Amino acid sequence: MNRNLAITIGTGLLLLGALGLTAPLPSFAQNPALQEKMAAVKQSLAENKQKLSQYQWIETTQLTLNGDQKPATQDMCQYGPDGKVLKTALGPPPEPPSGGRMKQRVIAKKKEEMKDYMGDVKGLIAMYVPPDPQRIEMAHQAGKISLNPAGGIVNLVFSDFVQPGDQMVLSFDPTAKRVVSLSVNTYMGEAKDKVTLQVQMGSLPDGTNFTQQTVLDASAKKLQATTTNSNYQRRGGL
Repeated sequence: MNRNLAITIGTGLLLLGALGLTAPLPSFAQNPALQEKMAAVKQSLAENKQKLSQYQWIETTQLTLNGDQKPATQDMCQYGPDGKVLKTALGPPPEPPSGGRMKQRVIAKKKEEMKDYMGDVKGLIAMYVPPDPQRIEMAHQAGKISLNPAGGIVNLVFSDFVQPGDQMVLSFDPTAKRVVSLSVNTYMGEAKDKVTLQVQMGSLPDGTNFTQQTVLDASAKKLQATTTNSNYQRRGGL
């Protein structure tokens, strides 16, 4: 081999080796405190979902559109075999629109549009509440998490958690080993259609953690949706 070429290759390998030694380690390796809190949060979420699968509960949704409060709706909820929440509507069906045929069509169309939008809203909420341990691990590996202790509570700040540009703050009580609250800044479809979520958690007598109330604000649609979960009861035979 040409001596000059050998020297050039050798120098290049030395430089690559030096770069490898000085390259930053992944965030999870750099911050053992974060890794410890992450493990505790994921374990808490997994155990809690297993406990909640033994319960059924009532979900009450209250919509306010353009400052006008709509009639509340209720669903009986429980986890299905696939781990997803199954909902059964409670109460009588909504009354048909009044007025002439044209007015009825307009009202029916608006209701259908709102129903579709609320379906999208609930789908968006489900991506964040409760947080998916797999998404948490993906964010961890991507270095999209920062740690922000506040007294006895640990705040885990996630960026790009579900979609680019969103942010979720998960507040965790390491002593009680449970999630206390969630705060989410995200959007529907386009970044300009901003949506915020404020989630308050509660505890059942046996210590099971549950989503007590979720308040969603979709400012572009002048819509606020408040969802409250209550009346938790163990399912028969469990």
